[in-house]
Amino acid sequence: MTATELKADAASPTVNRTGVYLAVLQLVFTLSWTTYVIYLPKLAAEVGIAPTAVILILMLDQAIFTIFDTAMGVAADRVAKLVGRISVFVGVLTAISCAAFVALPFVAGTGPGAQTLFIAMIVVWVITSSALRAPPLTLLGKHRAKPAIPFLSALAMLGYGLAGAVSPYLGVVLKSHDARLPFVISGVALLLTTFALAKVERDIAEEPPAAKPAAPAKPLSTIPIFFIASMLILSLGYQLHFSINSAPFYLRFAQATDLPWLIPVFWIGFNIAMFPASLVVKHRGGLIVIGAAGLIGALAVIGAELAGNLHVMIAAQFFAGAAWGCMLMAAVSAALAIGETGAEGKVVGLVFSALALATFARMAAVAGGLQKMPEYAPLLQWAPVACWAVAGAGLLAIAASRIQARGV
Repeated sequence: MTATELKADAASPTVNRTGVYLAVLQLVFTLSWTTYVIYLPKLAAEVGIAPTAVILILMLDQAIFTIFDTAMGVAADRVAKLVGRISVFVGVLTAISCAAFVALPFVAGTGPGAQTLFIAMIVVWVITSSALRAPPLTLLGKHRAKPAIPFLSALAMLGYGLAGAVSPYLGVVLKSHDARLPFVISGVALLLTTFALAKVERDIAEEPPAAKPAAPAKPLSTIPIFFIASMLILSLGYQLHFSINSAPFYLRFAQATDLPWLIPVFWIGFNIAMFPASLVVKHRGGLIVIGAAGLIGALAVIGAELAGNLHVMIAAQFFAGAAWGCMLMAAVSAALAIGETGAEGKVVGLVFSALALATFARMAAVAGGLQKMPEYAPLLQWAPVACWAVAGAGLLAIAASRIQARGV
């Protein structure tokens, strides 16, 4: 281990501030997205868009993320190489994004004549907001030494997990309020948070650079491609379990009014498990943690499927969330390690694209009414188990073979 790595391993205040900042950025961005999803049906109705078309708009959003998450990651790699100013790149695009986001309820308020402009504002917002997904995380891979990356990845994903935990409550609180104030508050908060990225990047620049391989970026090899494909499968398992199956599971033992208090159990497990798992990633790598978490998550989903009472269901959902948290944190760490020769943004962007594509697939299933068709009930019930078990076993096998090849 180099002296630089030892310094990073000691978790300096600047290193911790980087992780905390990324957590806040992910929290604010995800809450802005949640605000958008809560109000979209109402805003769409104001411009004359039918309720049945709202799911198509959300699918369009995910299709855009699928393309532009990777594109923004590649752009971040090039910007960092040329000028070393990721914060400027992210800041400019976020300013455009926030302006389009804040404009949405005001445009919708003008009536059906603004339908085209309303859709255009959504497209602009979604495209530019891709700059807030992969590019900020590339700072970890480009400027932080390897031992610090797993812990910082856990901190960054903590913001995502906290947003998931509070989203049910946010839906209850905002449901009866006018959309304009929440959109303005969310947009301004996100823009101000993004401006702080310049300070974070400046602090990083003042530190001795972390040791990095001098080799140029290379095309993705077989293992990275399998890793991205596995993340797509794992993400699909998460989408089917959490977004489609979780609420019906709970409703076997609880009332609909209890769901805002029960759904966050998944995210509590998510937030707690990432940090101890980051220690394993640090010493054994991300692939082995993703694989093991996939198998544990599959067992947790089976537990939720077979639960005979609410207490068992809560425990199963906690462990399922813990498994997904470990998978996502380790995926960010693994992506930064795979792209360490200058393609950090590209590989992290591919991970986010996989997440978006899985979300698109889940929305397509919902739009097609798949969850309402009795003949497909067993498929939806057991698909998450299959997704997590198969992809997890595959990644665990690859990780084991790599460890054996290194003679460990």
